[in-house]
Amino acid sequence: MLDYPSLFALAAVVREGSFERAARRLHVTPSAVSQRIRLLEERVGGALVVRGQPCLPTEMGRRLCQHADRVRLLEHELRGELPGLAPDEPVRVNVPVAVNADSLATWFLPALTGFAVQSPVLMQVSVDDEGHTAEWLRSGAVLAAVTAVERPASGCSVRPLGALRYVAAASPAFVARFFPQGVDAGSLVSAPSLVFNTKDSLQQTWVQRLCGRAVELPCHSLPTTQGFVTAGLAGMGWAMHPLCLVDELITRGELVELMPGTPLDVPLFWQQARAASSLLEGLTRSVLAAAREGLLQ
Repeated sequence: MLDYPSLFALAAVVREGSFERAARRLHVTPSAVSQRIRLLEERVGGALVVRGQPCLPTEMGRRLCQHADRVRLLEHELRGELPGLAPDEPVRVNVPVAVNADSLATWFLPALTGFAVQSPVLMQVSVDDEGHTAEWLRSGAVLAAVTAVERPASGCSVRPLGALRYVAAASPAFVARFFPQGVDAGSLVSAPSLVFNTKDSLQQTWVQRLCGRAVELPCHSLPTTQGFVTAGLAGMGWAMHPLCLVDELITRGELVELMPGTPLDVPLFWQQARAASSLLEGLTRSVLAAAREGLLQ
């Protein structure tokens, strides 16, 4: 059997990033936290934390942290049914989720804030490309994720959310400079584009559909959704923008579509761990409601 004080000490170290901050959170000494984790590592027969700045979990440690999150959720359910188990002070449950940056900047944040304001939770939000957030579920790092992957991760359920529509757009001056004769493979090869990071393939996907082949695009790397808009307005490059974020700018002529009538729709899904938890179900209801308002159905 697992020693749960040691398990929760591990989760605190991973969440806080250091033994000292975890000790303050748990109201014990750093040496007590270290001893608990050492005992847990001896029990499971392997390292659970990579000491550093910040401390990071090993694969086994990540799995145990997910288990700790699920135990906290189950404890919350029991307190609702057995009030005698309720602690003297309110306890907030950590709920780790993963989401892509564009969703977080548009439709997802109202769902997150609305749920967090009404629920005894502390949301732990990780940001990654929509094609990779499912990996966070598979690794045990999160309990739920917005993802472009329809196939559910092991131990998870999946629900369709709708599609986030993107348009290729840039400033009028940028279009006049780089696309005076129109947008094609020849002009795209010299026009700087904006990508979130090396995982971001939206620009390549749109170009492939437009040109019928891959094109080597010159790219600025800029890991911020709102930064794409600011950089686009300044003429730094063209990018795939969520339509809901730039619709008014396009209407006012501050941004223009490179090829009107060629949107890229990215279907999104909500995957969550199959944990019998009213908190997770409450988060799911909030996410589904926000998706109905903010995504193409």
